Amino acid sequence: MKQRPGLIFTLCLPALLLGSTALSAQSSDDLAAHLAMPIASNLAGARDVPRFAWIENAAGARSVWIGGPDTPAHALTNNSDDDGVELSDVTLSNDGTTVAFVRGGDSEYPDGSPPNTGNASATPRQELFVVPAAGGTPVRIGEGHTPAFSANGDHIAFTRKGEIWLWERASGNAHKLATITGEVGHLTWSPDGTHLLFADDRGDHGFVALLDIASGNPTYLQPGLGSAEEPTFSPDGKQVAFISNIDPPADAPRDTGSYWSLKVANVASGETRIVWKAPDGMGGRYYGTRSRNLFWSADGKLIFPSERSGWVHAWAVDAKGGEAHDLTPGNFEVEAFLLGTDGRSIVYAANADNLDSRHLWRRPLDGGAAVRLTDGSFANTPTLGGTTLAALVTDATHPAHIITVGKTEVPLGPAPVVAGFVAPEAITFTAADGVVVHATLFHARGPGKHPALIHVHGGPRRQMLPGFHQSLYYSNGYILNQHFAAEGYDVLSVNYRSGTGYGRAFRDAPEIARGGASEYRDVLAGAKWLAARSDVDPARIGIWGGSWGGYLTALALARNSDIFAAGVDFHGVHTMVRPGDKLLSPDTEAGIQQVQWQSSPMGSIATWRSPVLLIHGDDDHNVDFAQSLLLARELTARRVPFRELVFPGERHDFFRYADWLTSYRAADAFLDRTVMKKQPLP
Repeated sequence: MKQRPGLIFTLCLPALLLGSTALSAQSSDDLAAHLAMPIASNLAGARDVPRFAWIENAAGARSVWIGGPDTPAHALTNNSDDDGVELSDVTLSNDGTTVAFVRGGDSEYPDGSPPNTGNASATPRQELFVVPAAGGTPVRIGEGHTPAFSANGDHIAFTRKGEIWLWERASGNAHKLATITGEVGHLTWSPDGTHLLFADDRGDHGFVALLDIASGNPTYLQPGLGSAEEPTFSPDGKQVAFISNIDPPADAPRDTGSYWSLKVANVASGETRIVWKAPDGMGGRYYGTRSRNLFWSADGKLIFPSERSGWVHAWAVDAKGGEAHDLTPGNFEVEAFLLGTDGRSIVYAANADNLDSRHLWRRPLDGGAAVRLTDGSFANTPTLGGTTLAALVTDATHPAHIITVGKTEVPLGPAPVVAGFVAPEAITFTAADGVVVHATLFHARGPGKHPALIHVHGGPRRQMLPGFHQSLYYSNGYILNQHFAAEGYDVLSVNYRSGTGYGRAFRDAPEIARGGASEYRDVLAGAKWLAARSDVDPARIGIWGGSWGGYLTALALARNSDIFAAGVDFHGVHTMVRPGDKLLSPDTEAGIQQVQWQSSPMGSIATWRSPVLLIHGDDDHNVDFAQSLLLARELTARRVPFRELVFPGERHDFFRYADWLTSYRAADAFLDRTVMKKQPLP
């Protein structure tokens, strides 16, 4: 690791957890220090009191925290090991006196095979725990996930592998209520405590059901030939609303058809009716936010997401039926929303004043101007604890941390700051076909013509902002981009088409992904934009990214080794060809698969010349490890230089801090040789 002049930071995790500890960006090993900073996630609030719980991850050591305006933030669990064991599903009882959480498993695939990223002698189980908010030893409830407290907190319903279980505080025991065929989600108690509402996901279809707790018998609400999701009770518990969705045919035109609706079922009779149906055309396909997507207001309105305007907005319709109206009009995107404490307003996170920003806003359901609630930081994940609003926030120098939102923004827990990070610049450029592309530019430190890097995010449903990202995966990517800039690279992080934040037309642009890889036009335009700068050496441009960004990295090297000197490909997709669709004719399917092949790095493998570093965990459930095996085989056959870094047992979003650090150090060393110094691999 190269050293640069400046302060030397010695990593001390206990000190990091105490509060606003400042870290120098000019340390002898800035990657180790900055990747070790605490990052908050999984924010949850109590229904009746101003109390919040969340997870802090510091150098891979995960702990459950609690805090609020009247509760000094502190850890409820203590772990100092980078053991690769995830914490998730933090949930508070209504009165805020008890916290439930899950230890182990993979929260993205809760019913899948559990990971063993730390390569322990025995695979850690996925287990549910409760702990008093006042402190104490966590009590194991049993194996499972998705805890839901009863109204008085005396019981917790939870699920595991298609089973619904019930834990009783008085006895300390749990017993199985029912076995369900599919994967259980959105587990919710009825207001009277007699039923559990849930979504039953069966893969290519899904149902909404009510489970009678006394008998253990489920009642399915108008099961149909599609997916039913996001179930929610009316305030009085007598009705259930849910989203009904049918997948469009593969060859259906993008802006035609009506494929989803809102339905309301009577709990007593099961009678179900459609209260709103998506209009034919724009918004006719269902697309939700990253948070909860259906609410029932105190005045009888259903609040839901729609792209009818060409942007993801929060809409409202009377639960009895009628016309829907846009609650958040304007050319911006809503990323998360929830009902206000009065049940007659919404709070939402959106880039309403600047597409490369994120703030919280409040708007009444019956009209009136939106009021911005946060200032300065990038704010997301609005969460209520009683009548107090909290959020997850970041900026150019602070990774994700928790604040309460009011007249002032008050940090609840650790809020580390990097003293030497320089705020990157939000810029735009134009691709060859006229598409305007947003990007974040990290300016190189130092004089002269710099080497440069393109960074491509994954997803691709993602947006990078000029600051820390709220997720660990992209927070780490931001740290690496800052590191590269400090070493003398100009780094351009490209928000290519098919990403979020810039409207449906940008996200669902023609010929994206397997349909022609049109997003690569934005990546190529970004490289040419860099090459045209007077302070960039056009012969020293590299590229790096993970997941879909790994795919675009490989595609760039395959198609344009004349422009990209080298790349680092984290768990990328290398062949985009999918099995045939039963709804398409063989001739049509053959043509589609040919386009998929041409959209793949493998389709241009014959012109790949530049060296690449391939990084992958072999227990990846998002991108098959075989994708990297395939590419390594083909590069070897063509004598294209590459290096490899494999983590046995690791998942897609690396669970271990040590694996992030090892991979980033390897990427740094690889690009230093192949791009910074333009030397061949030994």
